[in-house]
Amino acid sequence: MEIAKGETLVAIERAVTRMPETRFRHPVSWTVKEGEQWAIIGPNGAGKTLLTDLARGAYALRSGAVRYPEGEASHRFIKSIAFKDIYSLADCRDSYYQQRWHATEVGDNMPRVADLLEPYAHQDGYLATLRLFHLEELLPKRLIYLSSGELRKFLVIRALLAKPRILILDNPFIGLDAPSRATLVETLNEMSRLEGIQVILVLSNPRDIPEMITHVQPVEDRTLLPAMSRAAFLSDTELIARLFPTERAGWTAAPVELPINKEKEPSTHEVTLRMEHVRVRYGSRVILEDLDWEVRNGEKWALSGPNGVGKSTLLSLVYADNPQSYANTIYLFDRRRGTGESIWEIKRRIGYVSPEMHLYYQANVATSQIVGSGFFDSVGLFRKCAPEQEAVALAWMRVFGIEGLRDRLFQTLSSGEQRLALLARAFVKDPDLLILDEPLHGLDVSNKKRAAEVIDRFCERAGKTLIYVTHYPHELPRQVDKRFELVKHV
Repeated sequence: MEIAKGETLVAIERAVTRMPETRFRHPVSWTVKEGEQWAIIGPNGAGKTLLTDLARGAYALRSGAVRYPEGEASHRFIKSIAFKDIYSLADCRDSYYQQRWHATEVGDNMPRVADLLEPYAHQDGYLATLRLFHLEELLPKRLIYLSSGELRKFLVIRALLAKPRILILDNPFIGLDAPSRATLVETLNEMSRLEGIQVILVLSNPRDIPEMITHVQPVEDRTLLPAMSRAAFLSDTELIARLFPTERAGWTAAPVELPINKEKEPSTHEVTLRMEHVRVRYGSRVILEDLDWEVRNGEKWALSGPNGVGKSTLLSLVYADNPQSYANTIYLFDRRRGTGESIWEIKRRIGYVSPEMHLYYQANVATSQIVGSGFFDSVGLFRKCAPEQEAVALAWMRVFGIEGLRDRLFQTLSSGEQRLALLARAFVKDPDLLILDEPLHGLDVSNKKRAAEVIDRFCERAGKTLIYVTHYPHELPRQVDKRFELVKHV
């Protein structure tokens, strides 16, 4: 392939990192030149993020070098945005999952969106950039109350306003509703033309590669494959099928044998969930107003609505993470909330995955412990599983294709591998209600199809109720036949 001529902006020269867990199988050489827009693509755990971390000088090297133009410092020259960067916004690493729903505990300690964008407020085009993403309406909101989709938009906009020479976006489209995804592509196109910003997109789905991309770097098993143009990559069906086996022509899902207790009788309750005139507010801001919803035993629902409409807040009421659930009329499994049941009795029958939960799981323990914590509904506190529980946890890891990661520390996994572990965690106790909030975040196209098949097979059984949230309608499980759409409260 002929590489466009221009100044070399990043040159990785036969680099080998000092820490073995961050190494590729061979010394890495990779170059980004002026005018090139790159997509790095490959399956979960292939090494995509390791490559971008290497490019921005995040690792100490045992040998080789990473070079930038003379006089440029990597922290100003390159900006990188990833899911985990939400922590860096306001030091919410240890408090986000809990305090997000406890308004009275946050007070004035958590900054507002406007506070963090203030350094850029006098730039030309500042307000126009905010309006593109409808971010101006978020300016007075405290950071802790932004949805995961709104947080992603904020991170991207703040990085764009900083006007780096190279902007790395790690799976930038996940968590964004359809209008925001289209706006992001349009904005990147415009910024690259007018501001000279070059992007490196880290992607796990060939269909996510936008037209603005000029070069594609495939990555497989911590090995860089030959780089190629966007057109050449998208036409190479053999390579795509090698990276993502489910993309092979004629692929069909193999039967999934689920490790379930066949002696367990289906639940016979009538109403899994009922909300009556539910209202949630933080200060003067109303999130949910006069909301009614009934979900009956065995029903399969899609919960939809734009970023920031209150989907995660609604689900936090069901899962009893939000203290306002006890100030509202909510029934679970035929029983009214607040009539003597403990929070653990509520959670025992629910399997739950959400972006907020993923953010909070930062304990660096063996992945099998993360999966096994699903038996105890604990986040951050790990109890030892009984031998039979360990066997079930391992069986669910096998179902999701991560049995080989059982002894790996959770923080050494890619974000996609972490999400697979949290999915396995949601299934281990054979729950009567599955709440899956953007469950396929960060998964490559093949793992998405496999996980969707597992969800479908699990929900075929009697007495299994599903509430599923996604901004991608094509990802909805086949079982879903009911929809509940939230609209923004004005």
